[in-house]
Amino acid sequence: MKYNARKDAAGGGGGASFAIPCVDIKKFVASLAFLTLFVAFWQLQPYGSLLTAARSSSAAASPCSLLATATAAADLPSSNATAETAASKDQPVATATTASASAVPVRLARAARPEDPNKRVLRPYGSAAALFVQFGAYRGGPRTFAVVGLASKPTHVFGTPYFKCEWVPNPTAGDPSPRPVRTKAYKMLPDWGYGRVYTVVVVNCTFPSNPNVANAGGKLLVHAYYSTASRRYERFVALEEAPGSYEESRFSPPFQYDYLYCGSSLYGNLSASRIREWVAYHAHFFGPRSHFVLHDADGISSEVRAVLDPWVRAGRVTLQDIRAQAEYDGYYYNQFLVVNDCLHRYRHAANWTFFFDVDEYLYLPNGQRLDEVLGKLSGYTQFTIEQNPMSSKLCVQNPSRNYSR
Repeated sequence: MKYNARKDAAGGGGGASFAIPCVDIKKFVASLAFLTLFVAFWQLQPYGSLLTAARSSSAAASPCSLLATATAAADLPSSNATAETAASKDQPVATATTASASAVPVRLARAARPEDPNKRVLRPYGSAAALFVQFGAYRGGPRTFAVVGLASKPTHVFGTPYFKCEWVPNPTAGDPSPRPVRTKAYKMLPDWGYGRVYTVVVVNCTFPSNPNVANAGGKLLVHAYYSTASRRYERFVALEEAPGSYEESRFSPPFQYDYLYCGSSLYGNLSASRIREWVAYHAHFFGPRSHFVLHDADGISSEVRAVLDPWVRAGRVTLQDIRAQAEYDGYYYNQFLVVNDCLHRYRHAANWTFFFDVDEYLYLPNGQRLDEVLGKLSGYTQFTIEQNPMSSKLCVQNPSRNYSR
């Protein structure tokens, strides 16, 4: 049905004049959608400031004459004056309630739900200890790796965290999209329960075969899971091998050294003269094919460093700075972390690796030689050395007497 709009300004023609303005359906739908969004934003309390701007812009931008615009009270002397002015122009009129331009729109606040006073809430802030803190990662052989680090002791003693390993090969021209190799890791806690906030964790990754057999290089990824009841985990790159860097020959003898010493954490006020004596004695005891690895846990003063520098330059001593371990509360300056890292780092560097402190001296009675004694122990992978307190006598007067007791 088509309406013919008629407008008579004089009001004649025998009947009441009326006008039906044209309504564009697209603009009507757009206005309806705008009003829907307007109501939705009204319910959101944080967007109340945006609501004022939306109301003012929508009132000034209506294109259809059927939707009358509201004017501010400052522009309109009165509603009657507005009606009279509009009637003289024969236009539809809509009067608005006068309001101050600075008035704040009313916000509709939702009713707060009553809280149960007996329902307690736990709110965590920060983290007490890390799931895993990597210290080192090394190849233990053609198909095995060791990742050494620290971890939260309560988590690993009372929880069920576990690890998985993944080798991601580097792409090559012959295999541009190599498939990763995955295996489940074996976890070891080698500090005998002496850990404090942190305990030592050695993650062993053993694959069915050498994952880098083509020597194209790749990355060893470790997936550290929080527990068996959760799929949440942390993934990190533990080790990376460059193309062509793999050498299988270094995992079998002859090794670089006959004997290697792995020292514990050096801390406190060390005597430079005592360190000079200790290093000189054991360098002679082990012979020229030996090496010493020392770990500075803030115990190497300038005087002690001056004593060690000649040995370092001669290639007989390696001094590693481990002062960063102080941030992680472990047993005795994290000595279990240090010695386990040294074990795996130099696992294939010497025939025998020794672990003892710098206040201890190795001694073979009756003029025995070290290679003769170790030759009798070649069928064993580990042995312990009997400890005796040092004698208070500076000189041995009678070798038949036991001055150590």
